[in-house]
Amino acid sequence: MSGADGTRKVRAGRRTVEVHRPDKVLFPGGGDAKEYTKGDLVDFYRAVAPFMLPHLRGRPLMLERHPDGIEGPTFMQKNTPEHYPEWIPRVEVTKEGGTVRHTVCDDTPTLLYLADQASITLHRWLSRADGVDHPDRLVFDLDPPPVPEGPGGTPRDDFEAVREAARLLGELLDELELPSALMTTGSRGLHVIVPLNGRHDFDEVRAFARDVADLLAAAHPDRLTTAARKKERGERLYLDIQRNAYAQTAVAPYSVRPRPGAPVATPITWGQLDDPELLARRWTVADAVEQARTNPWSGLLNRGRALGPARRRLNALRG
Repeated sequence: MSGADGTRKVRAGRRTVEVHRPDKVLFPGGGDAKEYTKGDLVDFYRAVAPFMLPHLRGRPLMLERHPDGIEGPTFMQKNTPEHYPEWIPRVEVTKEGGTVRHTVCDDTPTLLYLADQASITLHRWLSRADGVDHPDRLVFDLDPPPVPEGPGGTPRDDFEAVREAARLLGELLDELELPSALMTTGSRGLHVIVPLNGRHDFDEVRAFARDVADLLAAAHPDRLTTAARKKERGERLYLDIQRNAYAQTAVAPYSVRPRPGAPVATPITWGQLDDPELLARRWTVADAVEQARTNPWSGLLNRGRALGPARRRLNALRG
């Protein structure tokens, strides 16, 4: 339903959300990329909400806003503006020298309101508001190393290196008897995610992730590295565990990314890792809901583990 001023009203549960300037282009077309408007973004988030909300509820968010589209300025919003409706939840968390009042997205109306604000990408904390110091997710970020195309050529990404790193990491996590899940980031690589029981603090979780990455890199020193400095990595893939810290965020499952064609961070099964067509931007707003309906992470959210047994197995492997 549209108003005389062009505002579109979208019903979501017991609320009606106004979408202002729904025809505003956020993702310009060109080449192989389709054009998408704010209305398209709202429609996608409305359709994917049943699959996305379980990954958002109760978590502080950082919103990546693009009011003038992906070719305009970017705003990384942590504090919730005063003008946001009172029915949108907030959580106040501590930071050095003060606090931040983050937005929390627990329902479809909130998700649609954020889309109307041109919050293209939602970045979530790895902990929940009722236990901000104790994450219930551990994330390994696998981005491809650049591969030169030749003298004077533009570097391209080596996604096969990401695929191989994910396989090796998944095998190690299996050996540690930890469940894990895969997600395309919609940008360049993959996330490998481990559900936790929320009883360990960030320092414990990050130390565990670092030791896992160090062990894997030591076993494959020609392909993998944990070197934080780019100049020390060479053409090796960086096993990034930096997101596992207080107040750090990771892109939320089913978030749209601000890139041409509106790619989506999409959960996948481990079996899909072998799909030759798999790339970081394999799914977009045009088909990510179809992938979501396959329930690629079936049962994973109910399998949060303690790290104690895995830590003992890891220590045994490290000798």
